[in-house]
Amino acid sequence: MMLLGLRGIGKTVLLNEIGRIAENEGLLVSRIEAPERQNLPTLLYPEMQKVLRSLSTVEAAKQLSKRGLKALRGFGSIFKIEFAGVEVGVEPEPGLADSGDLQHDLPDLFGVIGRAAKAADRGWVLLIDEVQYLTRPDLSALIIAIHRISQDGLPILLVGAGLPQVARLAGEAKSYAERLFYYSEVGPLDPESAALAVQKPIEREDASISASALDSIVDRTKGYPFFLQEWASAAWDLAEGPEISNDDAARSYNATIASLDSGFFKVRIDRLTKAEVAFVRVAAGLGDGPYPMAEIASAMGRSQSSLGPIRANVISKGMMYSSEHGFLDFTVPLFADFMRRQKLV
Repeated sequence: MMLLGLRGIGKTVLLNEIGRIAENEGLLVSRIEAPERQNLPTLLYPEMQKVLRSLSTVEAAKQLSKRGLKALRGFGSIFKIEFAGVEVGVEPEPGLADSGDLQHDLPDLFGVIGRAAKAADRGWVLLIDEVQYLTRPDLSALIIAIHRISQDGLPILLVGAGLPQVARLAGEAKSYAERLFYYSEVGPLDPESAALAVQKPIEREDASISASALDSIVDRTKGYPFFLQEWASAAWDLAEGPEISNDDAARSYNATIASLDSGFFKVRIDRLTKAEVAFVRVAAGLGDGPYPMAEIASAMGRSQSSLGPIRANVISKGMMYSSEHGFLDFTVPLFADFMRRQKLV
């Protein structure tokens, strides 16, 4: 499964909840985040080692786990992974997961782990956040490994989370990825759910919120969970009585926006170069997205081809994504509003 959605929409929360459920069901769970500029073998190595160590305590899986640790030793050596706690006395098995080609080695390694897990009557759930930051070769190798596991019926599951472009990136890495994964879009809450998200925590504390205040928060946040959370928190802190009034909500709005502008939004814009800031500034000046690339180029007085590198950079940095062919949109909800508030357009 791949959870797809914008920033602050709750993908990581869902990923953690899936992990909690899996652990309660007795499955082995690994959680990793795919940061920029770190390769997949380095991220996976310590998690695979922990899984194999755990499986090695089960008598029925001991021999398969030992073989897995041998494979892991060769894998770590060939990919030059430095990690403390490498099994003492475990020698690599020549020819197993040590070719140096991740698309061959990772499926072999997953296969050994999967067979050990099956022998132990256990399962392994691998949770990967920020999937969009995986390089194409790494993503391709991961897809091949999961495809092999699926074909062999071994008990390994992958649940990933990332920005909307992950579905396209996976399809470009391997065409069968669109059949391999269930893509679940995580979007803003509907008005009823958004209202409950604000109202229920307040009522649990024996307080209340007026209908008008609740309607205002739900409407102006457009159902985005992170913004709901921020504004409701600010309104709670400001309110003096047992009920959050419409006036409390109105007065706390500016404090909420100031907090978001100096934190949630600012950290995103700070990652961009001046040329990239100019690009997103012009896009935001066109109104709310999606934005036709042709219109951005026209507003900048540039050709689309000349803006190709800048476009690629703002996408790779997770600032924008290709919502459809020829169109871009921001990965951060209400980001265009932020740009306009800052008078950057």
